[in-house]
Amino acid sequence: MSSLLSPGKVLLLAAHYATHGDIESLARLASRRAKVLHKELLLRILLTYLPETVNPSTYAGFLLALARDKLEGYAEGELDTTPVEDLSEDEAAKQARKLHLQRLVSAEMPSDFHDNPISSFLVLRSYKMDSEAGLLSQVPSLIAPFLSQSPALRLWATSIVVPYVRRNVEYYADENPAYSLLEFQKLSDSAAVLYLLSRTGGREEDKGFIGRDIRGMVGPWLYGRSRRTSTPAGDNQSAAHDVESSHISAGWTQFLKWLVNQAATSWTVAVAVADQWGGPNDIDLGEVDDLEFTKTQHEYLLQSYARAILASAYLIPETTAEALSGTYQMVYKIRTMLGYSDIPPTMEMALCQLPSLSGTDLPSHIGMKTATYMRNDLLSEQNTLTSPTEGAMALLTALILSAAICTSLGVPCCIRKAGDLTFIQDQREQKGEVTKLIRSASAQVHGDEDRYWSQVRDKLLWLNTWGLDGHQSTDPETRGMLGAVPKEFVETEILKALLSSSRYSLAKSIYEDSPEQPLAAEVIQDTVYQAALRAFDNASNPNRSRGGLKKCDEIIHSFPKTLNKTHPATKRVEALLRCTHALSEYRLTLKQGEPFKPVVLRVHSDPISIIEKVLEQNPKAYTRLPEFLEMAANMVRAGITQQARSVKFDSPAEDNSKELVRAEKLIISLCIEAALREDDFETAYSYVVSRLEAPASGGGGAEGGASQEQDEWSWKAALKAGQYVRTDRTLLPTHLGIASGNPEIRHLEQRIECLATALRVAPTSQLLEILKTFRRCEEQLDSAIAEEAAAEASWAAAGEVPGAFEATPPPGLQSSRNMTATAASKQAEEAPMSLFDLSRATASVASRNFTKLSSLSSSLAGAASLASSATSSTAGDQAPQRLRKRDQLREAATGTLVSGVGWLIGANVNREATES
Repeated sequence: MSSLLSPGKVLLLAAHYATHGDIESLARLASRRAKVLHKELLLRILLTYLPETVNPSTYAGFLLALARDKLEGYAEGELDTTPVEDLSEDEAAKQARKLHLQRLVSAEMPSDFHDNPISSFLVLRSYKMDSEAGLLSQVPSLIAPFLSQSPALRLWATSIVVPYVRRNVEYYADENPAYSLLEFQKLSDSAAVLYLLSRTGGREEDKGFIGRDIRGMVGPWLYGRSRRTSTPAGDNQSAAHDVESSHISAGWTQFLKWLVNQAATSWTVAVAVADQWGGPNDIDLGEVDDLEFTKTQHEYLLQSYARAILASAYLIPETTAEALSGTYQMVYKIRTMLGYSDIPPTMEMALCQLPSLSGTDLPSHIGMKTATYMRNDLLSEQNTLTSPTEGAMALLTALILSAAICTSLGVPCCIRKAGDLTFIQDQREQKGEVTKLIRSASAQVHGDEDRYWSQVRDKLLWLNTWGLDGHQSTDPETRGMLGAVPKEFVETEILKALLSSSRYSLAKSIYEDSPEQPLAAEVIQDTVYQAALRAFDNASNPNRSRGGLKKCDEIIHSFPKTLNKTHPATKRVEALLRCTHALSEYRLTLKQGEPFKPVVLRVHSDPISIIEKVLEQNPKAYTRLPEFLEMAANMVRAGITQQARSVKFDSPAEDNSKELVRAEKLIISLCIEAALREDDFETAYSYVVSRLEAPASGGGGAEGGASQEQDEWSWKAALKAGQYVRTDRTLLPTHLGIASGNPEIRHLEQRIECLATALRVAPTSQLLEILKTFRRCEEQLDSAIAEEAAAEASWAAAGEVPGAFEATPPPGLQSSRNMTATAASKQAEEAPMSLFDLSRATASVASRNFTKLSSLSSSLAGAASLASSATSSTAGDQAPQRLRKRDQLREAATGTLVSGVGWLIGANVNREATES
């Protein structure tokens, strides 16, 4: 029956069957009327009228038979021609001309399909299924049966359909994709790669599928691109490489840029790429699994991928242990891909081993230019840092481990920072980094402290040399991250940390007992001394058996061989501890509400003055003079006084002798003044007459000027004692001895003795003032004696003289210190002993200072006036004319002094003047 149909009706009937999805009837009709329904026409009818919703499995067999021109198997059976039976031939022809069948050749499809109608139909049918029916998921089943028959279709399906379907259906369900299949095919290489990766790693739950996305989407797309741009057979290798560089790299370079950008913004994605993807060989092409890149293509892709991995490592900004460990894994994976020598598989293992870089061909990395390579042109072939060589990878591994060590010690460090420290080699910056690392490490000690500090030391020394041999470690091109810092500096800082952490045994075993001797003895001595002083400065309690002072004591004795007890540094610290501990026994506050801290001793401009505060704040403290003398002496020996600070360790002991004398005189003077403040004149008087001595030079003048300038306290203290006036608050003496029984006379006698001491030790410029005070005191004493004599006379007249006897004492008997003033006056012509226990020897010593008066040209007039009040005016007129002027001045001054204290040595002033 179908053989009787006109060509017009055959076309209309075929369109009817296609419209209703009756593929079997269409195939039967095509088999019977093959001359009318040839292959291209049938494909155009199917393309135009077959609904996109028809499952491809329904007509796949028919298409395969059509492709092979074997439709005979569909000839059996009846055809339903009812749809065209009522049409006339003219009407059928007219309607057939209105079918407007879609052409198989389209400008939108690849030109490779123009000569293959089946492939053209499949491509165009795929476009329609996606855009008009949204049945993208059925496109692979439509194409799959024909892949082996058409290389062009196979390539198109692999590079376009597979990645697109996976992007929008299999991997991520995207109901409204940004591009249709046809639009995706038209995208540029860069845009296509970015679209495929637009959802990769976007959510935390998707980060486990990053490798799958690259393997299943980017890989097939790149493979298709490489095949469509492959060099024709017969071209040489250089031409092939040029083609691959210019065509593959368009999309591939975009992928590498995406990877590098991810490292800078989301390091976990970059780490996951390296961890989950095995490189250019790791590609999932779907149904087509027997395709692969050429050797040249694979080499290009692998080398550029390795460069991108290294670039990504330098760009990861994170400083956490997880980020650095992930970066290490990136380098480890790419080393494995390139077949380089093995390194520990994990960063933790590498940190335990601290591998040496000896024998590694490290690239030259010193200078600012290398530092800029970490920030610019990371994917450039001229960048030595990202060059996929073993040396560049070894350098990056060392930087990763260096950053990890810093982070583990509590100083977060990224790879770029480690690179800056390594490449720029700024010694000052590196020293600061060493200090920060050790300070941070000290704050996080845990577990076995000795073992912990041994590991810290190993890590810091590795940062200094990267484990390079001696000759290599000195090469400026191969220094470690902290290579600009001398090894001695690192060891010294470690020693400081060990001492600060009280790891004395470990420090001693490393720096004193070890045969290697990492540090010179002089360095150890100075470091230990400074560490002891730091412990002292940090102490809050002045008791040496507690806290910081106890630690100071332990530190200074931690190296018994290198720093023994006889070493000047040890002696200084011992003296410092002794004087500080002595202060702990007293109440002492330097500022309101702030207790005394030991560090004040070392920073005070004049630490001996602190003893003055002690005397002020502790009643009766002045009675413990020997303790304060020892305390001051220890301050001098400790080198904390202003003058002693300039004395070096190796200076002879004599350099401190003057300062010791100075300190002793100052302390005695302070105790005298403290006693006077508390109205304990007796103690002050005893200190004056027993502790204050004349200058070592034996007198003043030119010979003793320097000594006198240094001692500005003794004469002042003696003068203050001589100026003290007894009051009701004055403490009474505990015993009188042979002194006068009259308290007032006894007090005046003691004052005069204090003033005599002041005359002995005072500088020349002060003698006149002291003499004036002396004269007033003498007048008061004369007045007191006269009063007592008058009182005795009145008692004698009344017969009430207490203790009087009628017997006259023997002629040669000297007067007693306790005899009455009347009896004493009767023996005045016999040159009696002084009235206040000052022997002739003492008076003779006092007279040594009389020569000072000869230089007092400015005070001569005052001295002469004093002399005229006590000597005859004719004495100077009768002096021999042969005396020199200097002798005349001396006699005048001597006469003045004798008139003031002549009775002290039993002289008769008037008689001596007459005899002269």
